[in-house]
Amino acid sequence: MVYITHSPAETEQVGAALGAVLTAGAVVAYRGDLGAGKTAFTRGLARGLGHTDLVTSPTYTIVNEYLSGRLPLFHFDMYRLGSADDLWAIGWEDYLERGGVCAVEWSENVADAMEDAILVTIEKLDDDTRRITIEGGNAHAVVL
Repeated sequence: MVYITHSPAETEQVGAALGAVLTAGAVVAYRGDLGAGKTAFTRGLARGLGHTDLVTSPTYTIVNEYLSGRLPLFHFDMYRLGSADDLWAIGWEDYLERGGVCAVEWSENVADAMEDAILVTIEKLDDDTRRITIEGGNAHAVVL
């Protein structure tokens, strides 16, 4: 599925639509350049999962946990990790077993651990416009 958005709010709306159909154990792997809108998408994803917490980038913490929604959301930033081995070392398996949703920015850095993930590619077309491609999992069930 391909969506074109024209603002961060619209990017969040697509994320919320995906979040509404995700089930426990889902992994969402993001691809996109710096500033493409991955965190904006995750804000929407969190809203679609029923979270009301402020969602921020986990750049310096590696993972932010949001526990107030219908499913826990674990928001990872893999920018500083060099390989999937580093991901396993920080407890990736524990997060997978907690029955939530794992949203992974810079997933290409840990591609070996993303084999069954829903792939979300966000391309910056201009200052406000994004092309969002969602592949795999239950992406076909996303309704805007």
